[in-house]
Amino acid sequence: MARRSRREPRWANASDEQLLDMRLCDLDLEIEGSALEDRVHRLGDQLERRNIRLRPHVWLSSEWFSPDGIPGIALPFYLAHPRLMKLEKRMILQIEGGTERDCMKLLRHEAGHAISTAFRLHRKKKWRETFGHVSKRYPTYYQPQPFSRDFVLHLDWWYAQAHPAEDFAETFAVWLQPRTRWRLQYEKWPALQKLELVDELMSEIADTAPPVRSRRRIDPLRQLRSTLRQHYRRKQRRYGEEMPDFYDRDLKRLFPIVDAKPNGRETAASFLRRSRTHIRRAVALWTGESQYTIDQVLREMTLRARNLKLRLTRSEEETRMHAMLLVTVQTMNYLHGGKHRIAL
Repeated sequence: MARRSRREPRWANASDEQLLDMRLCDLDLEIEGSALEDRVHRLGDQLERRNIRLRPHVWLSSEWFSPDGIPGIALPFYLAHPRLMKLEKRMILQIEGGTERDCMKLLRHEAGHAISTAFRLHRKKKWRETFGHVSKRYPTYYQPQPFSRDFVLHLDWWYAQAHPAEDFAETFAVWLQPRTRWRLQYEKWPALQKLELVDELMSEIADTAPPVRSRRRIDPLRQLRSTLRQHYRRKQRRYGEEMPDFYDRDLKRLFPIVDAKPNGRETAASFLRRSRTHIRRAVALWTGESQYTIDQVLREMTLRARNLKLRLTRSEEETRMHAMLLVTVQTMNYLHGGKHRIAL
């Protein structure tokens, strides 16, 4: 479906400082006419092809979430306009759901929550026996097991392991993905039983109306009175708490020059990005760890190096060798002693 054109908002050409002083409720954003509109329709098409009648209602809020008891999906406001995505990138250094592929992955995940709510699937005995109890308290942190085959791999950081509700949502997202070959991909994995249960449950609810039909919207954008500056201060504080201190210490040893007088030196973040494939493969070869695992560590190190404004001082060859050693150490620290903060 082609997006409808809308008049550009008055703040589209505003500076970052001007934007940060605006309240979220004053952005006057809509899903209609944005890139999100097409993606929400695509999610509906994917559900229709599986004979699932529920179409989760969607609204703009501050973050991604699907509320308890409401079969709907809140979408982060910044995805509704390129100017706000640019600000999100500057403030957080990444855009969750910023690409079409990542956005669809998150939509399918949240749709899993909405469908579980709409059809009360989590109350079924076979759901509880397979995934656990949704009443289990969400932990502040969870320690993933990267080598476990009891869970599907969908979102980063083995998110299916965070909680039974996330396990189901991730399994549903893998099942719903178009042209997926989950039976082959997860052959001989215990996680295959979860996918087969999702397939069975979706057959049971096919072409049936959901018993829970609430259209409530929790924390819609128009009711959020915080300024963008306040919003990002909270978000940066939360993200900062997740970043291990040893990243800063070791990165500053590897890249001791900051951005004050760059003198043409390449940034550490740029070097790590273009060396990412080489480092990932080398560390995987010598440690036996999966490239997927190593890539997660490399990505966070790159984001932190950018935030610290670090630059190269040594030769590329020497820096790459030391970087491989650092990534090896941090990978092993994370897997065998670290904890990952759950996204709430």
